[in-house]
Amino acid sequence: MQLYHRQMLVRLTEEEIAKRYPEGKMRCPVHLCTGQDAVSAAVGCALKPDDLCVSTHRSHGHYIGKGGDIKRMLAEIYGKAGGCSSGKGGSMHLVDRSVGYIGSTAIVGNTIPVGVGLGLSIKLKGSHQVSCVFFGDGAVEEGAFFEAANFAVLRGLPVLFLCENNFFSVYSPLRVRQPEGRKIHEMVRGLGLKAEDGDGNDIVEVYTKTKNAIDYIRSNSAPYFLEFYTYRWREHCGPFFDNNLGYRSEQEYLEWKERDPVELYRRRLVEQHQVDPKKLEQIDSSIMREIEAAFEFADASPFPEEGELYTQVFADSQGGVK
Repeated sequence: MQLYHRQMLVRLTEEEIAKRYPEGKMRCPVHLCTGQDAVSAAVGCALKPDDLCVSTHRSHGHYIGKGGDIKRMLAEIYGKAGGCSSGKGGSMHLVDRSVGYIGSTAIVGNTIPVGVGLGLSIKLKGSHQVSCVFFGDGAVEEGAFFEAANFAVLRGLPVLFLCENNFFSVYSPLRVRQPEGRKIHEMVRGLGLKAEDGDGNDIVEVYTKTKNAIDYIRSNSAPYFLEFYTYRWREHCGPFFDNNLGYRSEQEYLEWKERDPVELYRRRLVEQHQVDPKKLEQIDSSIMREIEAAFEFADASPFPEEGELYTQVFADSQGGVK
């Protein structure tokens, strides 16, 4: 039931953020991943605790999927000292080394070379870790992606390139940004990457393909590229819906919502594995209690002291910050 629990933790946390955001207590913009929950949960479950991960502006699901503490994540979004980035980074700049979550950034494609650098450090140390690099379809239009991918192939680095293709870069659909008919995973094979695609709304498929890719990386000391097709339900940035803007149709949105990854997996568990629906409801209730406690923690936590403005600015010789 780990997959179910992790996916529901992502979904219910994001939806509660959307519900509470208008209260005005969250100190930063939020990019919610509702609808894309299966990828975050499945990849996080496939990675080992000591594997490393870097992410994007849409970072909450990746952090939770990797085993991050939602109390610390919400405290960060509230700008509180108890946040995973000490209240200084906000939603788009989560950092938590304790779970191998090295960081996320607001700049599209910016963490791709960082993740490849982590792969190089892993190879130099001789450990058996994997560096997982999350990004969207828009990031493969950045030069940093091609440079980093080329370097990973050249050096045989243990890097999992994880592309969540939700077909939009803010309000620009994929069809106006990339050549018609070209598949991203097929294109990157030309760089020497082993690559495949999959249904990002099927959590079992995502988990299976990710686990196989990770096994390949560990066994062959070579990078791997996965492209999962999925869909963002809410607006690009913020807690609301924006189908009224006209960049996507209501019909398209409803068709994807019919393929809700949460409901698809819930139905699968009940119909194929004879899981009692009441058990799933109990899990949901337990998760909601955890989320409510996390919000209470975030709300009650203190803001950083003024002197904290000058800490965590420079790296020290031991790899920490000061």
